[in-house]
Amino acid sequence: MPELPEVETLARGLQRELAGRRVLSVELGKTDFMDNPAEIERELPGTQIQKVERYGKFMLLRLRRSAAAEGGVQETALLVHLGMTGTMMPRPVNEPRPKHTHLVALLDDGRELRYIDPRRFGRIALLAGEKLREELLRFGADPLQISLEEFLRRVRGRRARIKAMLLDQGVLRGVGNIYADESLWKARIHPARIGARLAIEEVKGLHRALQRILEKAIVLRGSSISDFLDAEGEPGEYQLHHKAYGREGKACYRCKTPIRRILVAGRSSFFCPNCQKTPRGAKRRRRAKPVAAHRASKGAAKVALRKG
Repeated sequence: MPELPEVETLARGLQRELAGRRVLSVELGKTDFMDNPAEIERELPGTQIQKVERYGKFMLLRLRRSAAAEGGVQETALLVHLGMTGTMMPRPVNEPRPKHTHLVALLDDGRELRYIDPRRFGRIALLAGEKLREELLRFGADPLQISLEEFLRRVRGRRARIKAMLLDQGVLRGVGNIYADESLWKARIHPARIGARLAIEEVKGLHRALQRILEKAIVLRGSSISDFLDAEGEPGEYQLHHKAYGREGKACYRCKTPIRRILVAGRSSFFCPNCQKTPRGAKRRRRAKPVAAHRASKGAAKVALRKG
């Protein structure tokens, strides 16, 4: 599932391509993952795309109505979640549409903005006014913008396991399995540690590690594990720099101990058992079996999508 760096990469690319463009018409395919398809089909044509930005794991296409409809119009945005296999990019109108193209918006420059998603685990919603504000208030702080003081308060004020806390979109918006594991490895913190029991210096190190890793991943256009492509249809490169995620059995880059995988909060978690010491008093955790880990990760991904 695309996380903060992948969504930021795509949002920046779409901002370059779409800012100022007007939507002339809309065609929809399968709509079971759209909140309000009839409204999208009716209200999206005639809008101007003012800005494309990331909000957690979502993209927001900020919209403006035509001059004739300006009176009393509320702030409006198209909310887009890529799910596990979604992508969104502008393409020439004469280019054949790929299978699983579920939204096509004809733009005033002759191109089509296409949303393609084979598995339809994503989400699209046209929101305005109070509904838009309520939706955005469900999410926590942006990890790239959160201050150290606020990060300390949120982490040390909870008794949840630190891996689960990093994945909680109500605490931090945008972090997923990849960058949680990478940040915990860099900060030398076991994923099952309790947030409230972390020392202040450990939390400071995690705050620093999380922001540096996210920033580096954005520079490298994110991680392309399976389906992610940017606005130009190109994969990211950060998967070549993973230190923990997906490296079960491979030597730790720091100490050469084999990386292990366990389940924490129902998610596969990759860590170094030497660099990231198991918390004292914790029950011995079984290593995640490949099939069980896959099923748990897939099930948790579906739940995460339902929760945003």
